[in-house]
Amino acid sequence: MGNKKKVTFDDIAKYTHFSKTTISRYFNHPDSLTLENQQIISDALEKLNYQENKVARILANGKTEFIGVIIPDLYHHFFSEVLNRILSTYETFGYKFLVFIGNEHEDTERQYIQELLSYQIEGMIIMSHTIPSLELSALPIPIVAIEREDQHISSINTDNYMGGYQAAALLAGHDCDVLIHINSPMDVHIPAYGRIQGFTDFCKEQSLEPLLYLRDFGRAYDSDLPLLSEIIEELDLTYAGRRKGIFISNDTLANTFLNLLFRKYGCLPKDYYLVGFDNSPISRESVLSISTIGQQIDQLAYEAVQLLVEQMNERKKRRPAPLKEPVHKVIPPVMFRRETTEKSE
Repeated sequence: MGNKKKVTFDDIAKYTHFSKTTISRYFNHPDSLTLENQQIISDALEKLNYQENKVARILANGKTEFIGVIIPDLYHHFFSEVLNRILSTYETFGYKFLVFIGNEHEDTERQYIQELLSYQIEGMIIMSHTIPSLELSALPIPIVAIEREDQHISSINTDNYMGGYQAAALLAGHDCDVLIHINSPMDVHIPAYGRIQGFTDFCKEQSLEPLLYLRDFGRAYDSDLPLLSEIIEELDLTYAGRRKGIFISNDTLANTFLNLLFRKYGCLPKDYYLVGFDNSPISRESVLSISTIGQQIDQLAYEAVQLLVEQMNERKKRRPAPLKEPVHKVIPPVMFRRETTEKSE
């Protein structure tokens, strides 16, 4: 069979009786045409079986339909799951993604950003905490953050304060004698700080003294393991026989903590009640399913891409109206009661 002739702008113009300039405007600035004319050209493309030359379009208007993504790591299951959900939005929004892993190296992340800009990305989603939002806001593209400091850029976050409060309430509801929170030390401007604040506020309201273990948990299992082992040893020594309600900052650490208890006791001891945060897949796949304060990860990812696409589309208009202030959307968490708290009393 011979090769089919490629449909050109000339062919579309002749079919619709529009000029080639009008056809070009349809592809590059569709809002400059009436809805009626847009529909006429769209119908013609379908009837002519037009297959767009993506490379030619990029060269013509500089729009690549690429979004850059920078995540801190793939060790924490939350980040890998958010990335998975972001990538799945291609079918809805039609944007492709270029992904870099920051690993908390500031200079490296700046190099990644310059690399992304050289690919003419139209926008960026960032979860890494390394570069301040003020610096990011100066970049020539729209940016949306997820669960990071966001004073100067738009963001989608979980209501972390509510999540910490819910975790403390769940553990208190099981008559735990001591309420414990395990987390990393962090700046108050990071959204996840709300987990610490919500937990401690609940305890204070109930006249309970919260016990905080703030340690420099890293980005690897090998570095986190000894820190959690030390905490377990201290809890066993100080609170032997007392019912311990433990809220851990994320499901990845909660799973490691649970595994350590199984190594030591062969089970989850009756005096340990455990709650994680995220509702990432590991919370359901662990040796015992972990009760967790669930971030609505699918909604976080979808809302982030949607907010970014709205800003990118606005820039393509002849008279764009950019945001005067960053947009901050907050999504409520959902509690999941599982085996690490819902056990026989």
